[in-house]
Amino acid sequence: MTEDPAAPPPAPSCTPTLPGFTCGLDATLRVISGKWKPLILYFLAQGGPTRYGELRRAVRDVSDKMLIQQLKELEADGLVKRTDHREIPPRVDYSLTPLGVSLAQALVPLCTWGTENMAEVTRVYAQRARGAAGKG
Repeated sequence: MTEDPAAPPPAPSCTPTLPGFTCGLDATLRVISGKWKPLILYFLAQGGPTRYGELRRAVRDVSDKMLIQQLKELEADGLVKRTDHREIPPRVDYSLTPLGVSLAQALVPLCTWGTENMAEVTRVYAQRARGAAGKG
């Protein structure tokens, strides 16, 4: 029996390796849990240190409260570094730690998939919305 060359490679083993996580995917999803964290990581990966205001404009529709909370969690998880320049007016910027860079790189295939399938995903969501509106 020959392997299908179009078949995706087998997934890495997802066996428990650390207490509290069922597998590596579980650990990853816990770190990036929340609607905004993957986008924050994505935008921070686009360049060097990023001021809060730039990040706020890049991550559209997020409230200040939620962005601050998500940044604090990413900082606590060792993915984001916050630098307070102790200036007047206040200047704070954010950048990725080496761990954050490695996670942002791991998100690249998801970004690629979304770009390649955006039209289909848009169609599916529009169809779903029409179906939900018709059931009301």
